[in-house]
Amino acid sequence: MRVITVAGPPSVGKTSVVVKTATTLAAQGHRLGIVKFDSLSTSDDQVYRRAGLPVVVGLSGNVCPDHFFVSNIDDCVDWGRTHGVDILVAESAGLCNRCSPHVQGVQAICVVDNLSGVHTPRKIGPMLKLADVVVITKGDIVSQAEREVFAYNVRLANPRAQVMQFHGITGQGASDLAARMLCAPVVDALEGRRLRFSMPSAVCPYCIGETAIGVDHQRGNVRKMSFAEPAR
Repeated sequence: MRVITVAGPPSVGKTSVVVKTATTLAAQGHRLGIVKFDSLSTSDDQVYRRAGLPVVVGLSGNVCPDHFFVSNIDDCVDWGRTHGVDILVAESAGLCNRCSPHVQGVQAICVVDNLSGVHTPRKIGPMLKLADVVVITKGDIVSQAEREVFAYNVRLANPRAQVMQFHGITGQGASDLAARMLCAPVVDALEGRRLRFSMPSAVCPYCIGETAIGVDHQRGNVRKMSFAEPAR
């Protein structure tokens, strides 16, 4: 079974990219399964079911979605195997630009959109910089110059990735992405594999329910700002 992680900031069109590409792959005889990770709620599973795709949803609640992902993704592989899928796509919640949901030896896709600003690729961490494929959406809404500058900045941020344009409504680009997904390595299990980059730190009192502000309530992994004037 091929396992593929799909990450990206919220509302960039990850679900549309996956659905359009899955339709192309299904027409070629492949059976896809979807794992949808999110935080508090999602209706994307309904979109997948309408497309005829088996899907399971994982909501992280008050836990960092990345930590929730890495604690459950191996079980998701078992779920995919029991449902007879040959391609398992794990769509992450993508709540912050520091997210790190990519696994060594597993194809990694990052979805970004042209509307976020031409400098945004430089601000996104491991989910873009360590991806194998970067999919750029919503190019029909901006000018050609903006598309070119955005794609250029993506390549600066991740020179190793294959960069492709995708139209989430028409599905233009789905065939190219489907071909790329079929190049993903076959994976038996994820147990023992490693993430491509460490997760964001998440051990402080606010991670476990503290709401009071002030030094007396800050313990564990707490990073403080420096207000010193820069040297001249």
